[in-house]
Formats: sequence, C-alpha cells, structure tokens
Amino acid sequence: MASSKEYLDYIMDQLSGLDDISYRAMMGEYIIYYRGKVVGGIYDDRFLVKPVKSAASMMPDADRELPYEGAKEMLLVDDVENREFLRELLEAMYDELPAPKKKKK
Repeated sequence: MASSKEYLDYIMDQLSGLDDISYRAMMGEYIIYYRGKVVGGIYDDRFLVKPVKSAASMMPDADRELPYEGAKEMLLVDDVENREFLRELLEAMYDELPAPKKKKK
C-alpha cells in the first residue's frame, strides 16, 4: 500500500518548524530529509525514522518496523501530533546521520 499525499502533507506541516526540511517521492512512499540528510520516511502512512542512538533514547518504547520488505528496521514515530517533540527528535538525530552521498557524474 502506498502512502497518501494527505499523510505526507500532515507530517510536513508538523515538521514545518524546522529549517530545510524536504521530501522526495520514491516508489509510492516518501523519503524525508533534514538539512540534506535522510532522517526517515513515510511508509504505508507511517512516519519511520532511522534507529540512531538519539532516536532510540528519545523513544525507548518505539516499535521497530520494516518500511518495506528487505529493508532495515526503522523506529515508528507514534507521537506525530507533538510538533515540539518532532523538532527535538530530528535535531537530536542530525549529527548521527550519515552525510549525503556524492552523486556520480
């Protein structure tokens, strides 16, 4: 099942307090970027983030879910109504996320 544009719009609105937040559509789902780094995505109308240490410590009881078959587990963000929490979560995660890969020419 693909994610709905409505759910993407809702999550992007919830993240609108952050500078340089963007997304890219990919195979019916959406990859979420914060300041150029992939933080997670919208998969089957679920907001999942990479399981870096800061995210795991901020959400110790978060469910670990597969965004799609064959993928690595990610953390389910279930408190998507809390804008302040989402801002703090992405800001805490930023330094632990890998730098974007250089595009080949």
